[in-house]
Amino acid sequence: MEWTGARYADGPTVEVETWIDSPPERVWELVTDMQLIARISDELQEVQWLDGAQGPSLGARFTGRNRHDALGEWTTTSHVVEFEPQRVFGWAVRDPENPMASWRFALRPADGGTQLSQWVRMGPAPSGLSLAIERMPEKEQKIVFVRLRDFERGMTANLAGIKELAEAGA
Repeated sequence: MEWTGARYADGPTVEVETWIDSPPERVWELVTDMQLIARISDELQEVQWLDGAQGPSLGARFTGRNRHDALGEWTTTSHVVEFEPQRVFGWAVRDPENPMASWRFALRPADGGTQLSQWVRMGPAPSGLSLAIERMPEKEQKIVFVRLRDFERGMTANLAGIKELAEAGA
């Protein structure tokens, strides 16, 4: 990830992608299994579906318990805002109209397998990162950059874990 000088209000994003030697149907099973994502993620620790939902669907809600060495532990409620089977699964953190962050997995058939990407956008609503920015406004661009690098590192690991499981047929 290269330095962009982005500020939080810019809604900075980062995306990672990989090709997986497995059909989209199999990859879809994995990316929509939020319990699996919590097991392979360093930051996301636990997911619980709310309102009787057993898994993702448009409008479904879930809580996510997260942990980060520098940021501590926190829990958020997310709303599934994009759900097109075998194509896209996206959620907004806290308020779907004004999220703290938006996340998405996107899949497309490619070269006999699946091209998988994971994407995140910060904001526009304030988040835990906003507290650090308020305390050190002169370091906002660095704070945003470091967090985007964290996201990039975590998403790269997520995709590697999904790729390994999909290609092993597990």
